[in-house]
Formats: sequence, C-alpha cells, structure tokens
Amino acid sequence: MADSIMENRDYTLIIDKSGSMSTPDQPGGQTRWYTAQESTLALARKCEQFDPDGITIYLFSSRFKRYDNVTSDKVGQIFQENDPMGRTDLASVLQDALNNYFQRKSAGQTKPQGETILVITDGEPDDRKAVMRVIVEASRQMDLDEELAISLIQVGNDPTATRFLKILDDELQGAGAKFDIVDTVTLDDMADMTLPEVLLNAIQD
Repeated sequence: MADSIMENRDYTLIIDKSGSMSTPDQPGGQTRWYTAQESTLALARKCEQFDPDGITIYLFSSRFKRYDNVTSDKVGQIFQENDPMGRTDLASVLQDALNNYFQRKSAGQTKPQGETILVITDGEPDDRKAVMRVIVEASRQMDLDEELAISLIQVGNDPTATRFLKILDDELQGAGAKFDIVDTVTLDDMADMTLPEVLLNAIQD
C-alpha cells in the first residue's frame, strides 16, 4: 500500500489481554504480552510518520478499555497499567470500535481512505457467533468495500483460535456479509515473520 494511503487512513489496534497472553511460546522466551507490546510500539512509530495524532488502542479481556491518540512514547505506560487476566470477550470491543467508526463517518470525521482495525489475539473468543454477527452487521452499514478492513492476527499456537480465524476469513459472506472485510493471519501464515513485521505488512497491504 502506498504511503499516501497510509496518510489518509485511520488505524485502530485491539489487543487481547486475557490470561493466556502471559504465556511464553518458547521455554524461557518472551511472553505473548511482551510480543504484543513490541508490535504495538512498531505500529505506533510507523503510523506517526504519517499521522502525528497517533492511533487508537483497545485492550480487552472480560471488559475493554480504549486509549485515543496513542503515540509511540505512550505505549510503554499503557502496557505497564495492564496485566493479562480474564476471558476473551472480543465481540464487545469490536462492536465499540465499529460503532465509533460509523459515528465518526456520519459526522464527516473519518479519513478519506477509511479505517483499518487490527486485532491481536491468542485464543478463541468467548462467543464466536457474536463476533461473526458484529462483523456481518458492520459490513451491511458500509458503502464501499475498501472503507473498512479488519485484520485478525493470531499470536501463540492455539489450534481452536486458528480454526476460528479461518472460519472468519472464509465464511462471512456466506453468513450474510455485504463485503469480505476480514483478513486473518494465523501462526501458519506468518512463516518466519515476526509479529511487528506482520502488523506493518497488514497496514501496507
């Protein structure tokens, strides 16, 4: 994706902070939470080259918290204030991020190229059907295919999470979505890429 598109697009990052995010994926290795922080920092640095206002970040488990205008110098503090615990209520946080987009759109406050929502998660959500319903309903409020993109990126190696992401990627239009707005990246898809590389790839794709 050309830099001019990045300049004219908003980015929202939704990060899973459920209990399993404190797991290291290799013995003695970094936890998923640490990897998520590293990736958030890389994304914030990249985005602020084009948009000094920073990005929107949500952290979610059983509940969610939203941080607006996050620049790279604020990322460390956000991760210090939060610890992985709780469940994976992805539907509620996704609903909030999408509502926020459509509210800004109707007020004429969105960027010309729309918005990309990136989700970093390591497990299957509490309610798979609710997540699908939220995305299908959002797609029906869209005017253009490109205006909104949701990228779900798996950290860790939970096979149920991989299966769920594949279903989201392949079956949403069959479930009534107006546009295919979801792209998913599972552990298998990442090959030798690090999570920061995958995230930067997703925003330039």
